[in-house]
Amino acid sequence: MSPRLRLWLVCAAGAGLATLLAAACLDLPRFGGDRHPYGDRAVDASLARRTANAIASVNFDQRAFDTLGEMSILFAAILGCVVLLRQARDEHRARPEPAHVDRPVRRYALLVLPVALLTGLYVIAHGQLSPGGGFQGGVVAATSLHLLYIGADYRALERVRPIGVYESGDALAASAYVVTGCAGLLAGAAFLANTLLPYGTFNTLSSGGTVPLLNAAIGMEVACAVVVLLARFLDQAVEIEEDRGR
Repeated sequence: MSPRLRLWLVCAAGAGLATLLAAACLDLPRFGGDRHPYGDRAVDASLARRTANAIASVNFDQRAFDTLGEMSILFAAILGCVVLLRQARDEHRARPEPAHVDRPVRRYALLVLPVALLTGLYVIAHGQLSPGGGFQGGVVAATSLHLLYIGADYRALERVRPIGVYESGDALAASAYVVTGCAGLLAGAAFLANTLLPYGTFNTLSSGGTVPLLNAAIGMEVACAVVVLLARFLDQAVEIEEDRGR
């Protein structure tokens, strides 16, 4: 494909996208008005299915298929980073040397670690009830483990971060999301339809039908993905060195 043809294709696609965006903006409700057709329907559907957090209802019920796409993008991005940051032939692994950590930094990091981890798990578990959910809680839980790198050393982090386990957890969590969607098809409903489980009692952990299951799958997938991603970058910064003798 020539550069000129590529430029014409980009311009044509951009013009079409701009036209669609302009048409959508012209039909938006007036700013500050009382007409919110999508918001009203989303809240009604959330309450009807006993999900206190309307955003979680949108992400894991009303538009759960879109969330599947977002999860797939993250999964593909992590897979790409793993491939690109793998150890090359002209590189070798050096034994990481422990660095000096000031006592206040060590004390603060080790004190905050369990609090941050529990906070991340709490946000995931209560995603259908309160602000947050699998995406936010997964990031908090994954990054909390890396306080060991700040407060102790790289070897301490490695002991609680077996990469193979987290890579398997990432794949299993993504598969669990898809399997939950397929279970709806087997039950005679649509893919990812919230019809498998009772909706439960409003504002309790067991409410929302399949929303807690999908939210937990996303939390596990995001947490494992972030751990794997940070592990690859830390490997490049701490362990992997280029062979200069060749």
